[in-house]
Amino acid sequence: MSVTELASLAGFWSVLSLWFALIWRARPALHQPHQRGLWLTVLAATIAITLFQPRVVHRLTGAGAEVHTVSLCRNLIGVVSAGLVLLFMVDPTRTRRLRRSVTVGLAAALGSLLVLDVLQLEPPDGPASVQAPADPASAYWLILIGTHVVGDAVALVVCWLYSTRTQDRDLVWSLRLFAVGSVLAVVFWFGYLWHLYVRAPHLLPYLSLIMGVHGFLRAASLLVPTATALLRSANALRTTWRLWPLWRDLMAAVPHVALARPQRTRLREVLRPRSSLALQAHRQTIETYDAILDLQRYVRPDAYERAHRHARRTGVPEDRLVSAALAGALDQARAAKLAGVPPADPCPLPGVVHGSPATLLGIARMWPTRTAALPGHDRPAPAPRP
Repeated sequence: MSVTELASLAGFWSVLSLWFALIWRARPALHQPHQRGLWLTVLAATIAITLFQPRVVHRLTGAGAEVHTVSLCRNLIGVVSAGLVLLFMVDPTRTRRLRRSVTVGLAAALGSLLVLDVLQLEPPDGPASVQAPADPASAYWLILIGTHVVGDAVALVVCWLYSTRTQDRDLVWSLRLFAVGSVLAVVFWFGYLWHLYVRAPHLLPYLSLIMGVHGFLRAASLLVPTATALLRSANALRTTWRLWPLWRDLMAAVPHVALARPQRTRLREVLRPRSSLALQAHRQTIETYDAILDLQRYVRPDAYERAHRHARRTGVPEDRLVSAALAGALDQARAAKLAGVPPADPCPLPGVVHGSPATLLGIARMWPTRTAALPGHDRPAPAPRP
């Protein structure tokens, strides 16, 4: 695949990802003031990047629009995007004078581009792939590119600085992805300036590829909260799925710790949860830990050591021996309670004092192979009749 084809493919998918991110994040972003500025900034950049795509330009011109008009609209919207970046960056400072200066500068840049275009001091006659080098005496491209470079340079510095000061992981990743995208935007505009003044058409496919990657990064900066939510849901689903057999068996022995009885199958538990997956996983973890604490009254003093030796003899890997031993001792205690053996003084099992989710998942992993591995307590003999 040539660089031109790769750039075209990257541009197409970056535009799709940008519009998807904008639509997906529109409602939560517009309802939260600290995300609204980022969303509007990416919206303006997305429109400009969309008008940069050759396929879009071809369809617009086929519908009757002039190439000159498309190029002018793209450049004006691009300047609006750069101005919104600056406004978004200076917003946390709450400095009215600075915001007013940025607004006035943005209006001046837009007005200057319109005037220069009307006067045809530097008319953009077509899309990037067919534009001739700019006249060094013209201010059109200097204003356009200068606005972009200033906006992206400020975004780079401010985003990176704020990302080192916040503890919000989502905000850190959003700011850093936005900053890296700004780096690529600066590289693009400097390369574009070189092409306009020196005529270097061999750079255009590479610049288009850089703009496509820039689009992916802008989309990713919007989708960080969504990605985090999906990751949390995936971890909750994994916990619910892996913990279910252990949780179900322990709830049968210690039913009073369960808020709701387990459903008939593990698949039903994850496909039709009674609450959100995160709450379901949290509840199963807490209830499993509570059941283990209760069953420690039924653990024999030597149960853990015997289960450990048994696991080693049966070839359990070294890194799973502790989990296998805990599973074997717990299964013996569960069987003892179900058999009616009276409780004794608690015999704490090593490693489960704090109820670490990783420890519980390790026990659950070994649970199917450890059940009935050790003999249980004998049922107490019935009392003699008087």
